[in-house]
Amino acid sequence: MMKDRAALRVAIASPEIAPFAKTGGLGDVLGALPKALAKLGLKVSLIMPAYRRILQSEVTLEDSGVRFTVPVYSRNEEATLLTAKMGGIPVYLVRADRYFDRDHLYGDAAGDYPDNAERFAFFSRAILEVLKLVRPAILHANDWQSAPAVVFLKTQPEFYSGLSSVRTVLTVHNPGYQGIFESRDLLLLNLDDRLTIPRYLEFYGKINFLKGGLVLADKITTVSPSYAEEIKTEEQGFGLDGIFRERAGSLSGILNGADYDVWNPETDRLIAQNYSLGSLGGKQTCKTDLQRVFKLGENPDMPLVGMVARLSAQKGFDLLEEAIDRLFSRKLQFVLLGTGDKRYQDFFSKALAKYPGKAGIGVCFDETLAHKVIAGADFFLMPSRYEPGGLTQLYSLKYGTIPIVRAVGGLKDSIRDFSPSDGSGNGIVFTGYDAPSLIAAVDRALALFGDKENRQALIKNAMAADFSWENAARAYRELYRSLMG
Repeated sequence: MMKDRAALRVAIASPEIAPFAKTGGLGDVLGALPKALAKLGLKVSLIMPAYRRILQSEVTLEDSGVRFTVPVYSRNEEATLLTAKMGGIPVYLVRADRYFDRDHLYGDAAGDYPDNAERFAFFSRAILEVLKLVRPAILHANDWQSAPAVVFLKTQPEFYSGLSSVRTVLTVHNPGYQGIFESRDLLLLNLDDRLTIPRYLEFYGKINFLKGGLVLADKITTVSPSYAEEIKTEEQGFGLDGIFRERAGSLSGILNGADYDVWNPETDRLIAQNYSLGSLGGKQTCKTDLQRVFKLGENPDMPLVGMVARLSAQKGFDLLEEAIDRLFSRKLQFVLLGTGDKRYQDFFSKALAKYPGKAGIGVCFDETLAHKVIAGADFFLMPSRYEPGGLTQLYSLKYGTIPIVRAVGGLKDSIRDFSPSDGSGNGIVFTGYDAPSLIAAVDRALALFGDKENRQALIKNAMAADFSWENAARAYRELYRSLMG
């Protein structure tokens, strides 16, 4: 047993961390969890790539003076280590312009960058070089982009002898993204050929970065208890369900939290007017502002449904595509904000244009608009096919914007169906993955909109819910401690 548990040192590696760089929920999680861990007394450090957008931002960066090289193929690639602070937490940024001086993190309109295997193999090697400096007890890697760091650490101890006592945790935020590459890319990893056997990196004739980390990490987590069970099934495991079942004893689900320093209607500087459970007048101002921004009819009595999501089948956009005309036969307004699959971008841009004054779309990710939608809408729609954890439903609760969700993953763990008979529940929940189930859930929401007493009870339940990061941080702390013996 450690003599001083409060001094537990944890290095968290991620391809994105808010506010430095993010594309979605992963960045939000890594912008909040470390701060909650630090409040519990853990000594946390963060490791991420130094992307162009960070170098060009107003973030204060310092050159640590540390230079190192890592092997890629048969050559050595150089890196510079920059440092920054996030609420007092040290952030180590790996600068290698060959790999990270680009407009985007993972790809552009043409698709993923073709050298992503090399980019994140390099980053994963660089993580271990940083570990030599910070000397943590735990390496906590996140998703496929940092999973190879676990593989390198576990299979090449001769290169990392000073790190032999480091224990590893790998969090899977979305197993739909695994880092699957051609078998020839194994050469850039500089690993023993034996690791290509099906037991390790091999995946149907290719190599799989996430799989390698899952096989070798000391502990695996995903971002909700329900999803930790769902990924053991063939339907939800994305080809890795066998590994999740095999490693069930080392797998746990810890529900994400909401960063109330950022998402709080009482203090949010990105919305038209602040408000609270005790003073809801500002929410109506936010609704009017949202209607104005998206050129909708400014009507306080018109139910307004919002969505902020990546436009993909995972998020239920195939259901929405099927249901869209039936949806607009109802008395409602609808706002959609997000980017993603071009097919959905094109479809919804054209479909929503048919309903001027009732529908608005922003094909972009804009932080200010996201806050405006979550504050100004009456309901927040999440008809996901699968949802590992979800964050936006937690944000919408805090803003009194009632979530309409499908009962999967983290949505199932955080949203309880409202019961008018006893006033329990904090949202509208449906189970079937079909358009009629989606429409029925929306109809229930619209009926509640006209039921002032029950609607107020539901808003009160939603805003009173506490999904702060403290609970998740305590669960991670116990997980880390379990690795220390």
